[in-house]
Amino acid sequence: MPEKLVVGYDGSAAAKRALDFAVAVAKAQNASIVIAHVLEWSPYSFLTPEELEERHVRRRRELERAEAHVITPVREKLADSGIEIETVMRYGHSAEVLLSIAKDNGATQIVVGRDGQGRLAARMFGSTAANLIQVAPLPCTIVP
Repeated sequence: MPEKLVVGYDGSAAAKRALDFAVAVAKAQNASIVIAHVLEWSPYSFLTPEELEERHVRRRRELERAEAHVITPVREKLADSGIEIETVMRYGHSAEVLLSIAKDNGATQIVVGRDGQGRLAARMFGSTAANLIQVAPLPCTIVP
């Protein structure tokens, strides 16, 4: 079965390092890559219909900005890499969504970057990398 790597990508320096690592692995193993951009989103059930509509408008704008400023540039950067690239954008909790994308795409590995900042927030809420390594049913590579 061909290898397929899901890369959590948000345009940050850590995500770029993770993508560079995944590209090297993909070239070495003749693998494909799914670049996954997750927009954090928490649903609220107590909003009025007007507030919900406003949230949907904001959500659509966020997706458009993410496509233009995160996904399109990375797709263009990798266009001549010789690697099969797919992109996915979804809303939700990063670790959960990355696991879902990996499952949906039959991925063999998840790759994410770690920036080493925000230790207090990571301890209180958990980082994507920490959550992944605790619950993922497939190998996860955390790129420092």
